[in-house]
Amino acid sequence: MPEGTDDPRLSAEGELALARLALDDGDLRHAAGHLAGAIAYAPTMPEVHEALAQLAARSGGGVELFPLDQHPFIGTVVARAHLLAAAGRPGDGLELLAAATGHAPSADWAGVPWVSAPELPGHLDPDRIARILMQVCAGIPDPVPETAREPLWPYLRLARHAVAAHPRHGLLLGAASALARRVGAITLAVEWASRGTRELPSKLSEVWLGYAYRSAGRTDDALAALRRAVEHDPEDLSVYADIAGTLADHGQLDEALDWIDRALSRDPSFDCAVHTGHRLRYRRDGALDHLVALADFQRDHPDDSHEHSDLAECCHGQPWLGRVPAATEKVAVAVRQRLGSGEPAPDAQLLLTELEPPSAMRTLVGWASDLTVAVEGTPEPDLREPRRPVTRRLWHYDGTDAVPTLPEPAAPAVERIRHLAHPAWPHPPAAYDAAVGLATVELDDLLGLLVHPPAPPPTELGRTLAEHDPTLWVRCVQVWVCLGLLHHRTDEPWPDSTRRRVLLDLVWGVEDWITEAALFALVTAAWVDPSVRTDVARVAAERLVDAVEVAGRRPVSVKRSLAQLVLATPMAEPAAVDAARQLLARDNGGQVRRPGRFRQLWNRIWSRLTRRR
Repeated sequence: MPEGTDDPRLSAEGELALARLALDDGDLRHAAGHLAGAIAYAPTMPEVHEALAQLAARSGGGVELFPLDQHPFIGTVVARAHLLAAAGRPGDGLELLAAATGHAPSADWAGVPWVSAPELPGHLDPDRIARILMQVCAGIPDPVPETAREPLWPYLRLARHAVAAHPRHGLLLGAASALARRVGAITLAVEWASRGTRELPSKLSEVWLGYAYRSAGRTDDALAALRRAVEHDPEDLSVYADIAGTLADHGQLDEALDWIDRALSRDPSFDCAVHTGHRLRYRRDGALDHLVALADFQRDHPDDSHEHSDLAECCHGQPWLGRVPAATEKVAVAVRQRLGSGEPAPDAQLLLTELEPPSAMRTLVGWASDLTVAVEGTPEPDLREPRRPVTRRLWHYDGTDAVPTLPEPAAPAVERIRHLAHPAWPHPPAAYDAAVGLATVELDDLLGLLVHPPAPPPTELGRTLAEHDPTLWVRCVQVWVCLGLLHHRTDEPWPDSTRRRVLLDLVWGVEDWITEAALFALVTAAWVDPSVRTDVARVAAERLVDAVEVAGRRPVSVKRSLAQLVLATPMAEPAAVDAARQLLARDNGGQVRRPGRFRQLWNRIWSRLTRRR
């Protein structure tokens, strides 16, 4: 269905009315264009198919009125498919419908009588039917979510009728099994795949059977089938990776890694084995080196056989590796509680024993202005002063009130960050790549965004954060701004570059959420550029040591986050890693509890942000 359509049936009726007018005028080409539009909106609407039949009758079949150019409109493809079937070429028509399904699997392109006719497969070559079913499988998730399966039922009916018509065709049985498994017909998938291995003993048949057994929860049978596939073709290393993944999913990590090592001994650069191996080794011992090595491999091998998600799976939901940690300051908690109550609190007072980071304090003023804040003192070392001498100071203080030293950023910069900022990313290199959208934003505007974060956008994510946790939105803005700084003047060599110098100023400036964001940007630089790793590891270690020393004299709210950043740093100094782990083991106060409704909304948004299909 074309985007931006509120009522597809109404739109289809409009296109259909125009098509009928064109038919009445004898303008067959314009009629064809409107019918293509109508069928794209409502692919199973009977009136559309009746008009298509009228067009075919008046044009000698009508196929040529729906040409396939280099980038054909999907309605044109589907209309041509139906006309080909009507002209006695259903195989050609099925191939086009399968292509349409691969492009837009949620539309019911095949939900028409001729596709589900029991007699259809008897008129087709079973090899061709198998290829069509494999084409459908290639364009849909594995498995297809239950709510998205209905448009695929016509293909499953086609598979049933094809198996009935060609009951001993091994390739067809296997392809039918693959489709059945994807749409949740697991018992059928096992039956067809089992028959397929008997009729056509081969690597592919055993792989289909192994996958079917695995979906049915029959792990031992699945592994036996996959091992037989290896016997058929010891050179197909992707099966080794499948076996390893299946073993690992059932807690047999050592045996899984043995299979990975067997694959890598045959081809050390085989991408499936490399990705799976690093993921499993990280799962076994939690060493960041495995993920960094995987990121390096991805960077050095951009033309892998297919897209891999192993690195993203390992980083998913982990602080800084895959998300922005929530703020833990007292003022951040107060903002969340204030918004959660939904009621004004004009006489409420928040008493702080010590000053908290400026970004946190200003977020409180902006989002819970009815709360009166009283600060008892500013213990040494004074939070209002940079931790080291810096060139750029983002804040100055009027007593305990933080005031930005920079003007507000330009409107284009504001819109750019509102569009880009969000709290999750697949992994640090992906975050770096996404931040390239800030490459053309002026440095002063980027720095201005750090101290003048805009309001959240009017999206589901923006509304959820505004209603429940605007502190996280502010942190998102600051994180993505600092990632954007990595794309500033990239022609300058790293040691003396503006981007490094500015980020170090932010790391060592006034203790703030910006400190965390800037250090994360440096850590991300180390993920994407091995030459800067020693430098970044030193900075991360020194910043954590400083925070720990200060914490011996006064609270340091960013200390936990700095420890998490050290653990996310490639080639981190061993002593810093030990200190970070000890700190996190002692500190159990960094977990933020969410209201139930917020968690439900957040989980839905989070899955959308990190969805890879």
